[in-house]
Amino acid sequence: MSTTGWEDGPPTSTGAQIGDSGTGIHLVAAILAALLQRERTGRGQRVEVTMQDAVMNLCRVKLRDQQRLAHGPLEEYPNRTFGTAVPRSGNASGGGQPGNALRCKPGGPNDYIYVIIQQQGWEPLMKLVGREDLIDHPDYATPAARLSHLDECFALIEGWTMGHTKLEAMDILNAVDVPCGPILDTNELLNDESLARRGMIVEVEHPERGVFKTVGCPLSLSDSPVTITPSPLLGEHTDEILIELVGMAEADIAAARAAGAT
Repeated sequence: MSTTGWEDGPPTSTGAQIGDSGTGIHLVAAILAALLQRERTGRGQRVEVTMQDAVMNLCRVKLRDQQRLAHGPLEEYPNRTFGTAVPRSGNASGGGQPGNALRCKPGGPNDYIYVIIQQQGWEPLMKLVGREDLIDHPDYATPAARLSHLDECFALIEGWTMGHTKLEAMDILNAVDVPCGPILDTNELLNDESLARRGMIVEVEHPERGVFKTVGCPLSLSDSPVTITPSPLLGEHTDEILIELVGMAEADIAAARAAGAT
């Protein structure tokens, strides 16, 4: 459970323990709301966010679709059979606009791009794949008509994406306003130039490990720049803590070290 709380006055520490990014962003939003109330009313409140609750919030579309099952199979899902629960739909987007991960050149395990078929994107997609005859075809012209042909539709598009790298395909699809996104592996993420320019991948110099890359701060504030620094070494701040928090004198610290304290 990730919690932080106070009732009156400013907190000296939030005491937050953020278990994952989903919980963290929910917790941040709750804390900001509590802070806003305190600024307006002078009274704070206790904030509590659990990991399970945060994940449940991210499942709201599937929970909506679970109740829609009472009226029969969900036609926008690619699954052929339906039981008493919303089926796992793999890479398909399920209850939203149809989308799927499609293979790209040269065909490696991470050479994929995720493409979404929206109504306004149908015509440019069919022009790209060389099937203009399907633009106004009654079996394909509308989202409802395409539902029973989604496998065929994505197969046509994949035939085109396999002739391009995922970044090439992204540039071409972006130019005609088709929603898409290349599926990047960890090596590509770590060396992505755009992420580095935005400060989301940064280089940090560690006194023992040397220079390494890590994730920067995802929040960009014009008046609050963030500097990413390495974690402290074991015992690096011992003297500072003993002097400022414990109240020991430097001479007493030196004497303790001379006696074998570490």
